[in-house]
Amino acid sequence: MTQEPDSQTIGCLRVSSRSSPASVAGAIAGMIKDGSPVEIQAVGAGAVNQAVKAIAISRGFLSPIGIEIVCVPSFADIVIDGDYRTAIRFAIEPRGGFSAVKREAQ
Repeated sequence: MTQEPDSQTIGCLRVSSRSSPASVAGAIAGMIKDGSPVEIQAVGAGAVNQAVKAIAISRGFLSPIGIEIVCVPSFADIVIDGDYRTAIRFAIEPRGGFSAVKREAQ
């Protein structure tokens, strides 16, 4: 799991097949609690599997504190080592938007 340094408004986490779903889930939950939208990018079946597990685990972290999340999948064409690949991106945000998270925190 690596975070792209050039993303300022959306935290983009890149997940590989070797990423720990619990670690990625913790990063997702922390960013959502901080009010930052999260985007996960995965290339390959194993990476997508780990990403989906992380999203499910993060939901378990956030639900007890009253935050429900929404996940929107999309495709992205990226370049890795000069080769064009198709990645799957998951945009994750709280249901009802970040204003709902701010209301819960008060």
